Amino acid sequence: MNLQAIYHRPESNYCFAVSPTKLTLRIRFAKGEKLDSVAVLHNTKYDIASKQFKSQMPLAFSDGLFDYYSVTLDLSDRRIAYVFEITVNNAVKYFCEDGLIDGYDFDIAYFNSFQFAYIHDSDVVKQTDWLTNAVFYQIFTDRFYKPLNKQGSYINSQWGELPTPKSFYGGDLNGIREKLPYIKSLNVTALYLTPIFESESNHKYDTIDYYKVDEMFGGNAALTRLVDECHATGLKVVLDAVFNHVSEKFAPFKDVIAKGKKSKYYNWFVINGDTVDETNTNYATFAACKYMPKLNTDNPEVQQYFVDIALFYMEKYSIDGWRLDVSDEVSHSFWRKFRNAVKTKNSDCVLIGENWHNSESFLNGDQFDSIMNYAVTKQMMDFWVYDSIDAQTLACRLNAQFARYNDVVNSMMFNLLDCHDTHRFYSLLNCSKDKLLCAIAIMVFIPGSFNLYYGTEVLTEGGYDPDSRRTFDWDKLNTPVIVQFVDKLKQLLALKRQPALKDGTVKVYNQDGLFVIERKTDNQTLRLKVAKKAVSAKADGIIKYNAEQNFGDNSFSIEIDGRLL
Repeated sequence: MNLQAIYHRPESNYCFAVSPTKLTLRIRFAKGEKLDSVAVLHNTKYDIASKQFKSQMPLAFSDGLFDYYSVTLDLSDRRIAYVFEITVNNAVKYFCEDGLIDGYDFDIAYFNSFQFAYIHDSDVVKQTDWLTNAVFYQIFTDRFYKPLNKQGSYINSQWGELPTPKSFYGGDLNGIREKLPYIKSLNVTALYLTPIFESESNHKYDTIDYYKVDEMFGGNAALTRLVDECHATGLKVVLDAVFNHVSEKFAPFKDVIAKGKKSKYYNWFVINGDTVDETNTNYATFAACKYMPKLNTDNPEVQQYFVDIALFYMEKYSIDGWRLDVSDEVSHSFWRKFRNAVKTKNSDCVLIGENWHNSESFLNGDQFDSIMNYAVTKQMMDFWVYDSIDAQTLACRLNAQFARYNDVVNSMMFNLLDCHDTHRFYSLLNCSKDKLLCAIAIMVFIPGSFNLYYGTEVLTEGGYDPDSRRTFDWDKLNTPVIVQFVDKLKQLLALKRQPALKDGTVKVYNQDGLFVIERKTDNQTLRLKVAKKAVSAKADGIIKYNAEQNFGDNSFSIEIDGRLL
């Protein structure tokens, strides 16, 4: 056996509580290791010497390097000690804190067994139920819809013109509210709005006043009306929280500019010197943007200020969640305090971090529910855009990502193909609507939510920011090509309501060159098969699947309990 590959760690993504009396265990081996069986021997840490319960651990999934075996234990006691029993070539070995050994003495298991000493309620990673199958519709407010006859001295661009960093078009919250019937018709279940608070920019990521909804967008009253009507139609509303940095015109920073170290807000920021030097930028900023000073989120006063802002919008407007901007640059201590306050107010209010990379330290149940899953975005790019991986490699990489986090976190991931910070996925695909639908189908089947960026349904093109933030072309909705595409998209998004895509187990693999993803509950099985290139006979169009089960280029099929959809 490959000893270096064997791995397990208590109280991690290899050992996590899904309830006070349910514990999921994983153990890792080298891929393809020929094992007769894998089991876990367990009992309370006080009773394991006299009696061991044995639970078999089936192979759960494999990535490019490893096989992962997993089981969820139903416990009668919250205190558990355990040792893995591995049978290979009819020989029994044990894996404990001493590593892999030939024999195990349970009389002294208190020295070297693994354990979860006590499952406290706070140790359980809580699942926010509505997030597990949500379909988000992300809107960059200025670019979605401008109400008819709206005037504004700030508007400097005609609807449909290509955007620049300084373009203002006049879209607002009232425009979104007018289009709620349309949004709802897409089978989405939640809105995600980029920042709406007072700011001089079109993107609003440099906030001046957090308690004011920008008048460009209709002010606070417009938010009240929008959220109320969203809730009346069953739509959740998630706002963008920019708590890493502020505008240089944010009142506390202006006070520091005026008073230097004598300002009571001096320690709200990270400043190298007694006064602010705006010319030489002697203070921390977002990226290299001198007009966006970074906050000191270790400061208890800063922490409380932004906790109060979050609670204000939850209490007054009943919003359903926060997308947390540049969340990986904000202190862990802040997010722990923030989560505690938010979840105490409303346990169903979701917290979604803008973390682009591995985020295990943020996803242990004490900070975020979820992150923007750019790791999946990258795999979709490699598979569909760059053509650098095949179905087998895609399956391995997705399994590696499932292994990165615990199952509860995976069930709440915020999955996306594109957003305001990326190229439009449709453009990356050289405007292939077939490939786009295939990619969306995979995203719908992956555990967690799916984020549809506004305009994707009308095949909006766009490069990097600001080009990815074009205005919505409402006239295209009447064209036959778009009508057909939107109809297919609606069918896919509606699938998120199926039980297996909400709560089912996941299995991804390669089958004769096809990428396959299965979701399964006790009562339902959904299976998606995707062909990136012709595997056999040519099919005619999208979502075609003939009696011989042959695919065409960039097509897919969906089965529900063995029946083709």
